[in-house]
Amino acid sequence: MSNLLAGSLATTAEMAAVFSDVSVLRAMLDFEGALARAEARARVIPASAAGSITEAATTADFDVDELARQTLRAGTLAIPVVKMLIARVRERDPASASYVHWGATSQDVTDTALILLLRRCRDILAADYARLDQALRRLSSSHANSVMLARTLLQPAPPITFGLKAAAWLGAIRRSWNRVESAFDEALILQFGGASGTLASLGDQGLAVSRFLAEELDLTVAEAPWHVHRDRLAFLAASCGIYTGSLGKMARDVALLSQSEVGEAAEGGGEGRGGSSTMPHKRNPIASSLALAAANRVPGLVAGFLAGMVQEHERAAGGWQAEWPALTSIMGSTGVALASMAEAAEGLAVDPERMRANIGATRGVIFTERALMMLAAHLGREAAHRLLEDAAGQVASSDSTLTEVLAAMPEVTRILTPAQLKNLDVPEEYLGSAEVFRLLLLAGNE
Repeated sequence: MSNLLAGSLATTAEMAAVFSDVSVLRAMLDFEGALARAEARARVIPASAAGSITEAATTADFDVDELARQTLRAGTLAIPVVKMLIARVRERDPASASYVHWGATSQDVTDTALILLLRRCRDILAADYARLDQALRRLSSSHANSVMLARTLLQPAPPITFGLKAAAWLGAIRRSWNRVESAFDEALILQFGGASGTLASLGDQGLAVSRFLAEELDLTVAEAPWHVHRDRLAFLAASCGIYTGSLGKMARDVALLSQSEVGEAAEGGGEGRGGSSTMPHKRNPIASSLALAAANRVPGLVAGFLAGMVQEHERAAGGWQAEWPALTSIMGSTGVALASMAEAAEGLAVDPERMRANIGATRGVIFTERALMMLAAHLGREAAHRLLEDAAGQVASSDSTLTEVLAAMPEVTRILTPAQLKNLDVPEEYLGSAEVFRLLLLAGNE
């Protein structure tokens, strides 16, 4: 049963293809074919049997609907898949049918199939990350000198540059991506342990078969089977949760900067992108909205995965079975968040003039901190703070700017020269180490 429409906002076409019915079945059959070849290499089964099993392990003619029905009864997809594969091998080579799935257990095939699918996810995510990395570097460099309001608790604060803001997005996204990469490195590992995780059914050839199987699938061999030890997958799930959070932070900023009242940035448009069904003037931040939805969704999925880590003895009842829906949703959500923000960054329109105008609209009150530091050395910090609170109040109740109000205060003009007052509200004069931090953030991502 397809759920493309219901899940269309929760994944990308590429990620959906990874976890499609045919793709999942292909990964499981790849395991079975590789297992047969590995066992033939170790002389556990005849080479002719490995050939017959490999030839039969294609997705053609598998009844997916019937597999789904049988899976609900069996409690695992592996059982009906193996039964169907045995039947197909028997049609071609009856003598080889008994060697299908030799020495393996259901969780070996399902876990390893999941790992093979996750490897494909990694490649998709890496490609979109490269797009986002490049786009944010470009934005940061192009707007190194574009001054804008900082906003603390959503209120205007002393200026920063958009270049610094974009570099900060990149810094968090890069750090989070490094965690995801590290988690993939740990998670992409073979699962092969047999009934109790000892490979006893293969006698003294268990380790050899495991090594050959890993080579066939281009996976790492674990130090031991990990049927009930889900820490590697949990690390991956949690890392994706952190990653979507970092993407969501950028998305939140872009959405806020896109508000008409702010108007400092806007996502790219295009056919079918960002419109409204009733309001033709709208240019909605759709990419950011999709990333934010993912960032809201993934933490709950991660929590569910972590809850399933407490598994019983050598094989779990319930915890393991809960993982596939959670992990596939986490991967899809991470994918849509990343692809969306790559698109947003690539097409982001930044308006430096509006940024400067918004600074001017504060009439200088964002520079009270600067004035405080200049006056406190002479008046003391508390006295200077009270004076500037009074000045800010006068600005709020009049049409005057902060510098005009301060210029009318004798206690200020005794300390600050006309030149100092004139330059008080020049944004470029109060950026501190913004450019140093921007460059350090970019250097840290090289």
